Amino acid sequence: MPTRAPDRLAPFTAQEALVCAMVLMSAADGPMSDAELAMMTRLVQGLPAFSDFHSTEIETVTEVVSNLLGRTDGLDDALTMIREALPMRLRETAYLLACEVCAADGEATQEELRLLQDLRIGLDLDRLIAGAIERAAKARYQVI
Repeated sequence: MPTRAPDRLAPFTAQEALVCAMVLMSAADGPMSDAELAMMTRLVQGLPAFSDFHSTEIETVTEVVSNLLGRTDGLDDALTMIREALPMRLRETAYLLACEVCAADGEATQEELRLLQDLRIGLDLDRLIAGAIERAAKARYQVI
């Protein structure tokens, strides 16, 4: 797979779009935490959607997202790029991955919840489906 130039706004591949959703969530409340990076790495290494995607490429996608977010309307551009790269069935996957990263550090901040709403709207996901995905992620990370 050719390496993407961080400042290039070429369309995302489906895998890059999935990673972009995770990176956006990680960036929602400030710098990426170690827990969020570890979660993204585990997801990329373990899920079938990433079978030919290397976890080292997370850094490249992170740079692209950082450049996007530094622009006016960068979040909207990123959401559009995700939506255009993914068929509907993978848009739900992108939302789930964002929820997993949100849950990685134990608590959802207001900024993260706002991004989930923007992501749900940007990906044109049904509110009930998004709510079910959120609830499943929350249930997975309950502590005893």
